[in-house]
Parts: sequence; C-alpha cells; structure tokens
Amino acid sequence: MPNDQPNTEEREMGFLDHLEELRVRILVAVMSVLIISIIAAFFADFLVKDVLLGPLLAVGLKAQVLTPYGIMLTYMQVVIVVGIIGAMPVILYELWKFVSPGLMPNERKYAFWIVFFTSLCFLSGISFAYFILVPTALKFFSTFGTDVFQLNIAINEYISFMLSLILGSGLVFELPMIAYFLTKIGILNPKFMRKYRRHAIVVILIISAIVTPTPDMLTQSLLAAPMIILYELSIFISMFAQKKSAKESA
Repeated sequence: MPNDQPNTEEREMGFLDHLEELRVRILVAVMSVLIISIIAAFFADFLVKDVLLGPLLAVGLKAQVLTPYGIMLTYMQVVIVVGIIGAMPVILYELWKFVSPGLMPNERKYAFWIVFFTSLCFLSGISFAYFILVPTALKFFSTFGTDVFQLNIAINEYISFMLSLILGSGLVFELPMIAYFLTKIGILNPKFMRKYRRHAIVVILIISAIVTPTPDMLTQSLLAAPMIILYELSIFISMFAQKKSAKESA
C-alpha cells in the first residue's frame, strides 16, 4: 500500500531548507549593516558633530563627556545605528523574500513596491523625528535653564535620546504598510480598525510614552499625534487592500 504521508526525512529537509534560507538572509542583512557601518565610520565626525549635535547646538545647549570612554562609545553607537538605517531597504527586502513563498504568485510581484514604500515610511518617520520632534523637544527643555543651573547635557544621554526618537518614529511610521500587509493576508480589515479605534488611540498613547525616552507630555504628544493620523490613514489603506484582494480573487 503506497504511503501518502511524506516521510520524516522529507519533512526534516524541508524544515532545514527553511532554516538555511533564514540563515542566509539574516547573514545578508547583517553584512549590509556592517558594510554601511564601515562606510559611516569614515564620516563619524560629520554624523556626530554636524548631524546629531546640530539640533542641540541650534537651541544654545552644549554636550559634555562625563566618562573617559564616552566619546568612543558614542561614535560606535552612531555608526551602528546609521548602518541599520542605511541597510533598512536590504533588511526589508530580505524579510519580504523570506515570507513571499507563502503568498500568492500575484502578490509576490509587488516585492519592489512594498520594499520601496516600507522604506519610504521608515525614512519619513526618521525625517519627522529629526526635523520636528527632536528640535521641538529640545527647545522646550532649553527653557528650564536658570542663572544658578547651567543646562549641559551628557553626550551619551543625548545621543541615546536622539537615536531612540529617530528609530522609534521610523518604526511607528510603518503602521500603514503593516495595515496593508495584514489586510492582504486576511488578519486585519477596515471594519475591525474602525470598531476598535478608541482602543487603538489608548494603545497609541501607551506606545508613544514607551518610545519617547523622556516623561514630558509635549514629546509624547508630538509622537502620538501623527500616529493617530497614520491610524486613520491605515484604515483607508486597509480598505484599498481589501477591495484589491476581492477583485483579484473574483
């Protein structure tokens, strides 16, 4: 009698193949981060002094180093984060290629556009944090200086504050693409998002409080406001994805 069940070796090889593919794609992503980080190391002075310290100096504040190894750790942190940001399109592409075998053939052909718009959303979030969120927060903090206390900021604390807001904002701006992808695979729909809008706002406020490294309401509100707008935008994107899926399956 023929055995209709696949043998254990075939199942194991299929599983091992997936693990091997995952390993290769992680390796490519890590190598891309490493290469961008090495390139960024040659521009470390410019990235730290002009790019990251620019918003701080613009409001009349100064940064100081409190430990002998503070500058070295700061430069290393900046170089690695720049490597992650610069390699984000590659990371997203490798992630998409890993999950694409589980999608329909007509959905796989959109790999370029999905990676493009996902990267665009991430860079939009970074731009929002750098040009709006960080300067507004620093300007607010600078008003608390007095004649008795001089407001100088530890460089490592400032860089951590800056990078946390930038990366957090970049990830938050991925909400529309997440809504699109979850709708395409049938996990999310616009009716569900409209029904639980109030719950989503509460979650957004919690996320903004977690992502922002400072407890002030101004910074948290500045991040929560675009998140709420992005949630409303995600409802329309979910509607578009749902209608497109229905048309393709018809």
